[in-house]
Amino acid sequence: MYSVALIGCGRISFKHIEAFVKNADIMWLVAVCDPAIERAEEKAREYRVHVGDSAVKIYADYQKMLADCSPDIVTIATESGKHKIIAIDCLNAGCHIICEKPIALSTADADAMNIAAQKNGKKLAICFQNRFNPPVEKLRQVLEAGHFGRLLHGSIQIRWNRSESYYKEAPWRGTWGMDGGTLMNQCIHGIDLLQWVFGDAVRVQAQIRRFLRDIQAEDFGAALIEFKNGAVGIIEGSADVYPANINETLSVFGERGSAVIGGLAVNKIEIWRFADAEKTGDTEKEVLDPYEKDPPTVYGFGHVSLFRDFIAAITENRPPRISGVEGGKALEIVLAIYKSQKTGLPVDLPCDFSTLEMEGYFR
Repeated sequence: MYSVALIGCGRISFKHIEAFVKNADIMWLVAVCDPAIERAEEKAREYRVHVGDSAVKIYADYQKMLADCSPDIVTIATESGKHKIIAIDCLNAGCHIICEKPIALSTADADAMNIAAQKNGKKLAICFQNRFNPPVEKLRQVLEAGHFGRLLHGSIQIRWNRSESYYKEAPWRGTWGMDGGTLMNQCIHGIDLLQWVFGDAVRVQAQIRRFLRDIQAEDFGAALIEFKNGAVGIIEGSADVYPANINETLSVFGERGSAVIGGLAVNKIEIWRFADAEKTGDTEKEVLDPYEKDPPTVYGFGHVSLFRDFIAAITENRPPRISGVEGGKALEIVLAIYKSQKTGLPVDLPCDFSTLEMEGYFR
């Protein structure tokens, strides 16, 4: 059993509580921390409802929490701009880390986090939980078995809505210093899946816009990606879709196969066509119980599996499936998109960039 603490008790923290509860056979929550102490208290109550009496300590200061509790694992669900400093402090204190996406808001900060994990001999994982969706895992298996043949092109479409009230309820949202725009916050999950399928990106050219939302960063972005293997990827991401979220859809096209996984959060197989279909063992429009329906939120179901994999990575002394290095790949693509917009030119990867370099862009 591993002791775990949560830092950050905002919008996404309920998925961490759910993961703690559903993995109660291998981890137990010892502390929650948030500068807004009432939010930390709420998460402690949320946990106790499911596990009964539990001595969950409540903190406003994570440094005091680390000193008092010395948890084996810390999960970080704070503003993105705070990930680096908190993660490095926790790693230096001897904790393994599960960090919400994006890993950071600059390539330099992501590198610093990975260096700190390596230096301290600790595990660092990033919450790209949609990799654990059964249809996505099935696609990955078929890909690794070679059933697509040569990969040709693919796309990720994130057609969601984030209202003005969403941004106003937490003023850090949509800022270059703490968040970035819809590509960095909402769409990075899909961007991670696209690069996970097609491999290393080598060039990005993009357009971003601030169409409707009163924020510093973008509420829409589109990009064309060239991959090292010669394939081409297309990104379309929006927070402006009327009147509510529509879909997040990953499409993959190869010389011998086509697959489209859609639904609210890449949770449904919509197209499944392969030249050697008998070897893939599946028929088109297969539905995977219990994923035949959309999840209740766009956050899906994957946190539970991601946390369980992380515990296995510790006990087996192997990298977690979505390590800090893996988590940095989608970040670099988003930063290259921002740099492409700022320079008006295609951007070659690897690139060194930060959201702070976009300060005042839409002024």
